[in-house]
Amino acid sequence: MPARWRNERLNTCQRLQVRRNPLASRRGRPTVGVMISTPDVPNDIDTRFEPRRAIVSASDSGVGRAAAAALATAGMDVGITWHQDEQGASDTADEVRSHGVRAVVARLDTTDIPGCGDVIDRLSDELGGLDVFVNNAGTGRSILLLDLDYDEWNHIVTADLSGAFVCIQRAARRMAAARTGGRIIAVSSVHEHQPRVGSSAYDAAKHGLGGLVKTAALELAPYGITVNTVAPGEIATPMTGQTDDDPHATARPGIPIGRPGRRSRGGSRDRLPGLSCGELCHGQHRRRRRRDAADGSAGRLASHLERLAVRVARFRSPGGL
Repeated sequence: MPARWRNERLNTCQRLQVRRNPLASRRGRPTVGVMISTPDVPNDIDTRFEPRRAIVSASDSGVGRAAAAALATAGMDVGITWHQDEQGASDTADEVRSHGVRAVVARLDTTDIPGCGDVIDRLSDELGGLDVFVNNAGTGRSILLLDLDYDEWNHIVTADLSGAFVCIQRAARRMAAARTGGRIIAVSSVHEHQPRVGSSAYDAAKHGLGGLVKTAALELAPYGITVNTVAPGEIATPMTGQTDDDPHATARPGIPIGRPGRRSRGGSRDRLPGLSCGELCHGQHRRRRRRDAADGSAGRLASHLERLAVRVARFRSPGGL
């Protein structure tokens, strides 16, 4: 970039009083339009993040259950939510308790606005606080745009985006009030980045979720709360109609490896995206390449985020984070 253009860019940033972008290049250049002002936060934020309590929405099966098990393996008490499969939630709770930690269970309907946020509050109260929130709940249907009626559109967007906003906001308020930092992880979809025929409502909701996460990352950074998104490809779960199926038996010509991925059972906190990379991994929106979308384990998503995290500039607030 010519020096004259670079100076004009910097002068514009200074006039707008734009903060340094936590996701800027390694040189730490400010970027126009990032954040005009920062929240008025106290300077007594405890930066020693030691998570003990987590909530994973839609953890009665699939990726959510794998995430709950990973958090329990790391020694965290876990809040488990279900929408239709109460027995699945009970099974997840048994798996969580087998690691010697607590499990609390509640029904969550993300189309119930703002009631879904009250569920997050109740679970947080039962756990005695909240350090980690994994927004995993969602729904979708395959209907062509010309055949999609408004009620179905609204149902999907409400469940996947509006409900996510309410739950993430309630979790963030808890974490901010506690002043001990936090981790928020939203499970999106590869179709946020690569649209799919018949998924206009789902694709739109996941695009919106990505924007929500990026803005939340900027606004919550001064509180020591990181917000990240992971966007997996097709995984063999109940949502894709493949409950605990062996993905090796499913042909997917559109994926180079030729099959869906499978969720991990168990695992550890270090393999959960957005936790292992700590405060260096912030506002990231990591999707798996099509080749990797079925490489054998949903848990491997974390390794991609960990490698990405080392390239992210460290963000420090006026409070010293």
